[in-house]
Amino acid sequence: MLIYIYAISFIVSLSGLIGWFYAEEHAKRTKAFSTIFLGGFFVYLFSLAFAEVAFEQKLWVLFRDLIVLGLTSQFFSFFKKNKAIFFGLLAILYGFIGAKYFSFLTNSLNEKSKTETTENNSTIAALADNGELLVEVKDGEQIIDLQSIIEKYNLKYQIAFPQIENSDITDLDDYYLINIPDEWEGKRSVIVRALNESGLVDWVENNEVLNVSPMRSNPTKINRPSYGVNDPGLGNVWGFDKMQMSKLYQTIQTKKLKPKKKALVVILDTGVDADHEDIKGNYKKIRAKYGIDQHGHGTHCAGIAAAVSNNKIGIASFAPNNGFYKVSSIQVLSSSGSGTQQGIIKGIIEAADNGGDVLSLSLGGRSTDSKQRAYKKAVDYARSKGCIVVVAAGNSNMNAKDYAPANTPGVITVSAVDEVLNKATFSNTIQDLKMGIAAPGVNVYSTIPNNGYDAWNGTSMATPYVAGLLGLMKSINPDLTTEEAYEVLKSTGIDSGSTELTGKFIQPQKALESILK
Repeated sequence: MLIYIYAISFIVSLSGLIGWFYAEEHAKRTKAFSTIFLGGFFVYLFSLAFAEVAFEQKLWVLFRDLIVLGLTSQFFSFFKKNKAIFFGLLAILYGFIGAKYFSFLTNSLNEKSKTETTENNSTIAALADNGELLVEVKDGEQIIDLQSIIEKYNLKYQIAFPQIENSDITDLDDYYLINIPDEWEGKRSVIVRALNESGLVDWVENNEVLNVSPMRSNPTKINRPSYGVNDPGLGNVWGFDKMQMSKLYQTIQTKKLKPKKKALVVILDTGVDADHEDIKGNYKKIRAKYGIDQHGHGTHCAGIAAAVSNNKIGIASFAPNNGFYKVSSIQVLSSSGSGTQQGIIKGIIEAADNGGDVLSLSLGGRSTDSKQRAYKKAVDYARSKGCIVVVAAGNSNMNAKDYAPANTPGVITVSAVDEVLNKATFSNTIQDLKMGIAAPGVNVYSTIPNNGYDAWNGTSMATPYVAGLLGLMKSINPDLTTEEAYEVLKSTGIDSGSTELTGKFIQPQKALESILK
């Protein structure tokens, strides 16, 4: 009810203010319209003050509405001498309000209105239908101790991360997934407040929904140099030229390098077509169900990171033979490309527990939370087991500091550049993150399901380039830490067209030489 009072009072205030400007030369009318404006605005402020949304959201709504009130009333004041135009515009305004803007206003204070985040926009993420909240219960407490809150709002709960191999090194086993029934969804902020004030909870955050939506493009033909491998599709892979892959292959071959271990790069995505002609020779199974990809996004990423090299098929990856690292898959996104924060964190845990050396996450979105502790705990868990976690910066041409899990401390975040090493127009920027790096993300030619190949755009494509290179580096130096790896990538990389915004552009041969010293 309050959101409708808010919307109606705003429209009344706007009408009163327009009338006030229109009738400023008529004292009685001016008084009447000013009374309408002030009365409506008082109710507006009251409804906004008591709306059950975050304080930051209230401030933003207030700022936005004041701008709309001021600019709209000023606009109409220019036409008050011409009644035909004035009332014609007024009719258009109320038609727009009735058709579109009233719904927009009510959604401004309706927590259920949050829309899904795709890779290609910056709207705020939706929350999972079957579990909106991730709640960390304090050590020594039990979820049953919250029974009064659970019963009051008819909440359902389950352990959020039930399978953790080394629960003694993380607090993730203290997390529960809380489902809010539809009848209480509008009270989510009240429920969160009650949980936080119970004294039994360390942390509450939203279980957000993330989506990937690949941006298809056309492959860029290059004058293919001699890479020393026979994969015919490399003429479509411009990134190999810019990354000087021929030098990398030459170094591996002339120095007769051998891996100290066969590293494992895990793609956390929509699954991977494990039977693809250019992947199956490098694929290691974690679970059979993860070897199917009904979307295509995960398979495209897997080919970038670890396509079988020198097999006279398709494309190649960071080693001229298959002895250095393998690729695997954890499916954390559905066939439609959507997934939840809880599911992604479970995937990070599973990948770490199954021997992943490099975890590649080509996913993410703008977060409703100012801080997401569960992602950090998951990354810390993976790092404690020797993993390097690589995450896409995002495709909204915004600052990646506001996007999760790109902004998670301890990950390497990857931006995208184009064929001339300028920042891709869509790529988020990494200037406010501690570990940001750049890789090819425009017209990237790689594998898709059913033995296909296609060119796509996105920081999703740039991320597995970095993950594949790190897989090679970890095979040579298995003890390489995230910070050490990032310093190598940064110190050996070259400038992009806007290095401050993208980070350095990776140079694989120089990076390999650096860890061989």
